[in-house]
Amino acid sequence: MTDFRKVHNIPVGILPTLFTLGNIVCGFFAIVIASRVGRPLSTDVPLDQLLADFRNVQMAGWLIFAAMVFDALDGHIARLTKSTTDFGAQLDSLCDVVSFGVAPGFLLVKMCPNFTIEHTRSAWVIAAFIASCAAMRLARFNVEIGENDDHSTFSGLPSPAAAGSIAGFAIIFHTILQSVGANDNHWLLRVFEISQMLLPFYGMFVAILMVSRLRYPHVVNRFFRGQRRFSDMVKVVLLLFVVMLFRNYTIPLLFFLFAVSGPAHYVIKWIRGRKLPEEDIF
Repeated sequence: MTDFRKVHNIPVGILPTLFTLGNIVCGFFAIVIASRVGRPLSTDVPLDQLLADFRNVQMAGWLIFAAMVFDALDGHIARLTKSTTDFGAQLDSLCDVVSFGVAPGFLLVKMCPNFTIEHTRSAWVIAAFIASCAAMRLARFNVEIGENDDHSTFSGLPSPAAAGSIAGFAIIFHTILQSVGANDNHWLLRVFEISQMLLPFYGMFVAILMVSRLRYPHVVNRFFRGQRRFSDMVKVVLLLFVVMLFRNYTIPLLFFLFAVSGPAHYVIKWIRGRKLPEEDIF
């Protein structure tokens, strides 16, 4: 039988746990807001109606990015307050499954109107595949992580980056539709139609990257820890300024480039004739 006194006395870091719960709250509300689009969207409806629906899609995308902020902060706060616990680590993974697996998969269905209408079953299967790969990616990470891990690289695309790679298109799509409405650019609407038909296949590609063995750098630990030169600081400030100034395009683009950097690096090594062990892929 379960010793409830032992369960009750599990050590918990209050502040980092609140940030971790902020992660799942953002992921949950991303699903809720995306579900406001109760019917499959279609580019055949009036542009004003399509734009109104995609406001919800865009808001859901930003909530997934907000979940990423909470996910990035909870571990740092736990280390700063010296309150890292096994409970916090397990809770973090459970929250990540919702915010970076279920939420982006559900959002993908809602922001690909023509594909969802023409291939409804396939759209939902792809969404479930994304959620499943995120769960497996997080479970593998928990099993393989060690105390001596320097956290400089990841094996496989991290689930937050995968979610950002998908959610970023929700932001771009809304921005494109705004431009179509403001300037009557029909060629932009055509770009939107083609992009949202291809996005589910990109979602499958991202899901496979999560469970792959391709190496990805831990950006925060590699570039922001320790002391750097003043010129490096200036470059970071300039980059942040550009990102915030054109955030509707730059943030999704950066996540897309990060996602494809893993296979691109692998292909470059293969072209150069370097030995590539099988475990580098899966």
